[in-house]
Amino acid sequence: MILEKVIKQASEKLKFSNIDSHELDSEIILSNLMGVTREFLITNNNLDISKNIVKKYNFSIKRRANKEPVAYIIGTKEFWSENFSVNYETLIPRPETELLIYKVINIFKYKKINILDIGTGSGCILLSILKELNLSRGTGIDVSAKSVQTAKKNSENLNLSNRSKFKVFDFKKFNIGKYDLIVSNPPYIPSKDIKNLSKDIINYEPLAALDGGVDGLDLIKKVIYKSKDLLKQNGLLALEIGYKQYTKVSSILKHYGFRETSKEYDYNHNVRCIISTKVGFF
Repeated sequence: MILEKVIKQASEKLKFSNIDSHELDSEIILSNLMGVTREFLITNNNLDISKNIVKKYNFSIKRRANKEPVAYIIGTKEFWSENFSVNYETLIPRPETELLIYKVINIFKYKKINILDIGTGSGCILLSILKELNLSRGTGIDVSAKSVQTAKKNSENLNLSNRSKFKVFDFKKFNIGKYDLIVSNPPYIPSKDIKNLSKDIINYEPLAALDGGVDGLDLIKKVIYKSKDLLKQNGLLALEIGYKQYTKVSSILKHYGFRETSKEYDYNHNVRCIISTKVGFF
């Protein structure tokens, strides 16, 4: 079949299934299957595609029509200008998390630090920071063995395995080392709001990485409490937080001996990231 026709049919199927990004998604999925860029598809739209590719493509389009995220279909997600492997055990990296990366690398530029990433998932936060801070080292921990396996794969793909370690650990029981920086994107969505998430999130992404308990602060509180023991004096804690959580999280940080040093707003002008310094002992 001719490439242009194949993409058009796929796009129409996705549009019928109420996929807003139907044109983009149909191109991304096919370019991934063929191992080419989207630009190649556009400039070679009269290319004849093999039946085998068409069969695999139609299957992938069916998955997308059922609201499965493109990242899980193709197995990767772009984040901080790199492609990270993802799967059903790992949360798909979001653009807003890049705000945390940006803030951290500007604070520690040209410095040599030891980093801990709590709830590392695909490893995208830690590895993106290490990519920019080439004198630093880091450890990522997660309760999911599959997530840790994925993070290790990503570290190898980015040639960062010599400066990163990933371990299967419940962070509440983790007591190895002292750190200059702890980063975390913990679950922060209130349990009652989970049902309002889109189907591509509810049906496919790991809810354990999203559900933050009754008020969305359960895991945030525990990360803050644990961080006071794992950080060096004057070490920094960088947290991603949810909608309208800033005031409460700021109060929790202060209670456990942290002083807020900066915050970062998302594109809707909500505080998305808080950077705090460990200044006291609780």
